Amino acid sequence: MIRFHALPLFCAALLASAVAGFALGEDPIGLQALRAFDPTLTGSGIAIGQVEALSAAGDTDYEVNPGVVGQTVDQMVGKFIYTGTDGSTSTVFPNTVGTESGHANTVADILYGDTDTANPEGVAPAVSEIENFDAAYFAYTIVPDSTAIDARIVNQSFVLDGTAADQGYDNYAAAHNTLFISANGNSGTPVSPSTSYNGIGVAAYEGASAVGPTLDGRSKPDITAPGDATSDSAPLVSGAAVLLLQAAGRGDAGAGTAGDASDARVLKALLLNGAVKPADWTHTDTAPLDPKYGAGILNVYNSYMNLRAGEYGNSGATSGAVAAIDSGGIVPDEGWDLSSITNALDGTGNYVNQSNHYLIDLASDAGSAFTLTSTLTWWRQSGQQDINNLDLYLFDATTGTTISLSDSTVDNVQQLYVPNLLPGQYDLVVVKNGGAPLSGSGTVVTPSETYALAFNFSPVPEPSVSWLLLLAFAALPAVVRRPS
Repeated sequence: MIRFHALPLFCAALLASAVAGFALGEDPIGLQALRAFDPTLTGSGIAIGQVEALSAAGDTDYEVNPGVVGQTVDQMVGKFIYTGTDGSTSTVFPNTVGTESGHANTVADILYGDTDTANPEGVAPAVSEIENFDAAYFAYTIVPDSTAIDARIVNQSFVLDGTAADQGYDNYAAAHNTLFISANGNSGTPVSPSTSYNGIGVAAYEGASAVGPTLDGRSKPDITAPGDATSDSAPLVSGAAVLLLQAAGRGDAGAGTAGDASDARVLKALLLNGAVKPADWTHTDTAPLDPKYGAGILNVYNSYMNLRAGEYGNSGATSGAVAAIDSGGIVPDEGWDLSSITNALDGTGNYVNQSNHYLIDLASDAGSAFTLTSTLTWWRQSGQQDINNLDLYLFDATTGTTISLSDSTVDNVQQLYVPNLLPGQYDLVVVKNGGAPLSGSGTVVTPSETYALAFNFSPVPEPSVSWLLLLAFAALPAVVRRPS
């Protein structure tokens, strides 16, 4: 069964205040900072999928009304493609393959609304094409049949009962390099399609939202965004993904990186790595993401700067026991990589651990302390029920001491978050664990895996006099701070 996330009656007012908040200087997802840095990042040239559930059985309401979200008749020519419950399509509105949906209009307004061209409320107002699907047809025909569509980013503000669809979504993502960004559910535990391994499940920050882990113990949601409900939050993340895809395709990460930067694994790693941690965010070695916030609150500016920092290959590779290295090429303190890692067979028919190392030298960097955020993502490969087991370590490269690790055996994402690192040399290590082949009694699904790694060693700024005054001011009694 498919259910859309019904929006409370006050949601429209809340969304309006959120949009107005951008204009008032509030920037909850870093969008205004990114627009100030580069106003051409609007989603231009990118096709997006918007999948919408019907409000009730027998209805046909899944369609976006282009006029409501600021897309004029001229703008909509060739831009919207509607696909109904039986697969019938239309490129005009209104049409006979479906009817207008208020829910779809709200999601569209957040994602690509353009009613105010000077300050559009939509994250990606200049997308080139919107493929608007009925959710049942999409989930039960397009996905399992692996039918190719134009969109590389697909927003899904609906939920399915159970998790049976996850395998199909993972197969599709791996086959077509598609990033599915799905609402997490507004209560209980996360449900499909947000629970697919290869997609991004989105929670609502300070709104109605499901809390992880999943029923099979995995870390979901992946990320959080502002919203009264997860239907509001998912399109913010989808819009951010569109902007990153646009930037990647035009070479913002450097010459020759467009293909790698456009990979859905890289986009996912960058989105999660740029997220801001709330004060009560937490995780463990074996549960890489917070059960409420995932990687944290979406910040598209941070993610874009991480992309822009560039792609850097590893400093060296080792086999066998996982340990630090202290020599090799030095990579910068921020960047990303799309790379492959392969286990070799030993003499007994088992696979040996393989490690890719990224050496970072912070000894001469300005700043007295640093915060590391690093995210590792990879696919559940097409046709596979299991995932390869990859881990992420941070070593002190000088002493060989393990500083932090993320070694979940059930997730295809690992994340390190290490505040207050002192200047020095560090070894960030991606490990593909060995063992017996899965076809026997082992856990190695395939000998090779392609992964995306994003990393950022951010200097912790010294507190300024003004910041100290602000802290002192914040500590005063509330009656002093608040105007009457």
